[in-house]
Amino acid sequence: MDIILASASPRRKNLMSMIYSGFRVIPSDIRELVPKDLPVEKCPEYLACMKAESISKGREKYLIIGCDTSVIIDGKMLNKPRSTDDARMMMKLLSGKVHKVITGCCLYYMGRHTSFSEVTEVEFYPLSEQEIEEYVNSTEPYDKAGGYGIQNRGALFIRGIKGDYYNVVGLPLARLKREIDTFTAQDFTVDEFIAAERNKNEGKKRKRT
Repeated sequence: MDIILASASPRRKNLMSMIYSGFRVIPSDIRELVPKDLPVEKCPEYLACMKAESISKGREKYLIIGCDTSVIIDGKMLNKPRSTDDARMMMKLLSGKVHKVITGCCLYYMGRHTSFSEVTEVEFYPLSEQEIEEYVNSTEPYDKAGGYGIQNRGALFIRGIKGDYYNVVGLPLARLKREIDTFTAQDFTVDEFIAAERNKNEGKKRKRT
């Protein structure tokens, strides 16, 4: 089976290689907008589905894997910091508290899809002003949701986690492997897919008439 990872993250690429030795990387370029009434904890899964769907068009024979990771604290979603001030604000919010890291994953294959969210709770030690300043003036915070990487110097801030470590890195490996196995076990043939699409299109024509 040909596989496409719809993500530009080098961390996800490295993690995916633990599941599959061969796959393509085609990052999605969608605008990451979510409905205003969507609960914040469902946003990563929604965006993962948008990413996978955008890459799936014209690639029905590929298994497309879309992912999105967010850091959520006090009902607020922290994305990648846009500036030093933004990163500093995030570190102060996370200092001494427990937050959630949620990775949404979506699988698209042969016109079907399935999705899920994995949640890990992360507790930070209280951070000193010096720790925060040294960190935000490094290059590390600015390509990561929530402004830190558990696999790098951000590990020095973490008192403990509850859940999947790799989920915090950006890909819940063990669950993703099991979801893929279950999803692809329900596989059907290309001919069946074409027939299903034909029937769907014929149904639309009948509705118009």
